[in-house]
Amino acid sequence: MALAAFRWAILLIALAPLAYYLIAIYCCWDYFRQAHRPEDLPDFGLPPVSILKPVRGVDRDAYENFASFCRQNYSEYEILFAVADANDPVLPVIEQLQRDFPERTIRLIQDVPQLGPNRKLNNLAALTRAAKHEILVVSDSDVRADSLYLRRIATKFADSNVGAVTSFFRGITEGGLGAQLEALVVSAETVPNALVARKIEGKVQFAFGWTMATTKTHLQAIGGFEDMVNVHSDDFELGNRIAARGLAIKLLSAPVDMVFPRESMYTLLRHELRWAIGLRNVRPVGYWGLLFTFGLPWTILAVAAAPTMGCALGYASSYLVLRLVQVWLAGVWGLRDPVTRKSWWLTPFRDAINFAVWAAGFFTSQIEWRGIKYKVKKGKLVPA
Repeated sequence: MALAAFRWAILLIALAPLAYYLIAIYCCWDYFRQAHRPEDLPDFGLPPVSILKPVRGVDRDAYENFASFCRQNYSEYEILFAVADANDPVLPVIEQLQRDFPERTIRLIQDVPQLGPNRKLNNLAALTRAAKHEILVVSDSDVRADSLYLRRIATKFADSNVGAVTSFFRGITEGGLGAQLEALVVSAETVPNALVARKIEGKVQFAFGWTMATTKTHLQAIGGFEDMVNVHSDDFELGNRIAARGLAIKLLSAPVDMVFPRESMYTLLRHELRWAIGLRNVRPVGYWGLLFTFGLPWTILAVAAAPTMGCALGYASSYLVLRLVQVWLAGVWGLRDPVTRKSWWLTPFRDAINFAVWAAGFFTSQIEWRGIKYKVKKGKLVPA
């Protein structure tokens, strides 16, 4: 009797991720059908913008990534780079950029006080102090933007209730299984999780590091980057603080591009574990809740517990159909992501990695970030 009850409990719980996929499918369809509509982007009367680039080391295609921000169809803006190490190999790339785009205001900040363990936020604090303009746009060094990127952002701030702007991304890779699987995360996890949370909570309460835009006024009201220099997840912290003030966070209709280098499975797992540890620390309840969104392990358990072959096939086919439809809808149709178009069939493998990394996230708090080791305690970075 107890064994039968356990089997039926497994079968019942295994329905949860299938229901989640259905909800995610609806949320993706509802969001992108509106995001795909043409936008009215004025080309005049928009305020000047400061683009902040905290950099360390040279990412793949770093010059082209940076150059895309020099080709913006925007009247007045500046680009500021912050580099803490005087011997950083990225410096010649920035100098080349200044030579190739003399019409752009491109400044380099090297005197960066180390206020806390998060070097990116130390850089951002220095960049904010040096920025000339009210609107601040932060993006990572592996991000590439189209020419209308700044216009989309600035248009959002025409609404005084908007406190921040963020975006999704599309992947660019040279191939390689590790890079493809890492880029596939946007369609398999980032987009569905974000859009389901947005629908349930009625608003966006987060930002993504590949685009974090806000204003000096809003940033000062939440303590500035100086008050965040010991946190792990700067994007979550920024978005959460701004949302807590009752301000809206808007998603851009068009994603940016993120450039993934060819990488090994070991590098992929290390990156994924770093993100998992950060998420567990900043949203512990939500992290536990992810257990009921993992379709692959629950489907395997349901197949093992199924009383009949038909029941087992029903669970297996439902998982595959719903999951692949959700990933295709978010990545291929929604983001028009070339990586998802080529790699959607890797989704079950991606799901296996998701679950393994999620479980591993409970057993360690140590991460490595840009060559430096830390421990994460209650969302704070502690040098290891």
